[in-house]
Amino acid sequence: MNWNTDLCACLGIEVPIIQAGMAGGITSPEMVAEVSNAGGLGTLGAAYMKPDAIRNAIKEIRSKTDKPFAVNLFVTTQDNEFERLAEVQNVLDPMREKFGIRVATDYSNEDLFEGQIAVIFEEEVPIISTAFGSLPEKYVNLAKSRGQKIITMVTTVEEAIQAEQAGADVIVAQGSEAGGHRGTFDIKKHPDGANVGSFALIPQVVDAVDIPVVAAGGIMDGRGLVAAFALGAEGIQMGTRFLTALESTAHPAYKEALIHHDETSTKLTKVFSGRPARGIRNAFMEPFEQSGIEPLPFPSQNTVTNDIRAAAKKESDPAYMSLWGGQGLRLVKEGQSTSQIIAEVLEAAEKLVNARFRR
Repeated sequence: MNWNTDLCACLGIEVPIIQAGMAGGITSPEMVAEVSNAGGLGTLGAAYMKPDAIRNAIKEIRSKTDKPFAVNLFVTTQDNEFERLAEVQNVLDPMREKFGIRVATDYSNEDLFEGQIAVIFEEEVPIISTAFGSLPEKYVNLAKSRGQKIITMVTTVEEAIQAEQAGADVIVAQGSEAGGHRGTFDIKKHPDGANVGSFALIPQVVDAVDIPVVAAGGIMDGRGLVAAFALGAEGIQMGTRFLTALESTAHPAYKEALIHHDETSTKLTKVFSGRPARGIRNAFMEPFEQSGIEPLPFPSQNTVTNDIRAAAKKESDPAYMSLWGGQGLRLVKEGQSTSQIIAEVLEAAEKLVNARFRR
C-alpha cells in the first residue's frame, strides 16, 4: 500500500506515523531514532530537558539515524505562582512523610525555553514541534529561513486556525482521549483543557485549514490509522502505544500499570503539574480530591510535586507516580520494539482496507 501522503511529503518521512513527544524522560534517543528508521517521525520530548541535555540527545539520535526527527517543546510562560503554596503543601506533606522526604521551603520555575530553542537551531533539527501554543513569530521566521518544518498541537478548530496563521506546516489535532498533557493554548479559557473527542475534532479541523492534519487521541493500531484517513487526516500521532516499547525509558512499574488497566482507568487531573493531563487514577490524586484544594498553576505544581514523584520512581511505587496514558489502554502491548509497533499498525491497516474496501 502506498503510504506517501501529503504529510510524508511535507516532513520527508516514508509512513504517516508520528511518535508523540512525551516529556519527562520517556522518549529515549533510541526510541526516536528507531521510529524514524522505521519510516515514521520520531520525536524527542524535550520540554523539561536542560539545553545541554537536549544537545547531547540530538547528537545521540543523529548517531543512530540519518532520517528526519522532531524535538517537542512547551510554549508557555514560566511564571512563579506560589501564593497558595502553604495550603498545597498541607496536602503534599503526608505523601513526603511516606517517603521520608524533607520538605523544601524555596521554589522557583526555571525558564528553559530560550536555551532549548537555541539548541534546536544550532543543531539544525529538521522539525520543531510545539505544545500549549504556536512557536513565537521570530522563531517561525528563523525556522522558515532555514527550511525547518513546524508542527503545532491543537485541541480546537480555533487553535488550528491560529496555528496555521502563525506559520505551522503541520497540525496535530488531539482528541480528549489522548494521554498526558494535550496542547490546549489558553488554559484560562479552557481550565480543564478543550475536551473535544477525536472523531468530532479531526474532521472539523481538516475542513478549517489547508495544511496537513494529523489525528491523535486514542489511536493505537491500524484501525485508528484507517479511521484517521476516513476523517480526512493525513496521518496519526501515537503516544500511549509507544510507552511500553522496548526502547521506552518509562519506569517498569509505569509500564506494568499501563498493561493492567483499561479504558475506564484514566481521568483528567491537574494534581501533578497544575495543567490538565490524562493519567491512570492512583493514590496521589485522592488527597486533593478529598480536600477540595486547587493545585497550583502550571508549572508551579509540577515543581512542588517533583520530589514526591521522583521518590516514588526510586521506590517503584506507581501509586505516587504520574501514570500518563490515554483511553485505549486495552490495546497496549508489551515486549514490542518501536519498529515492530509501526510494522504491525501498517500491516493491520492494509489488511483492513483490503478486506473492507477492496472487495
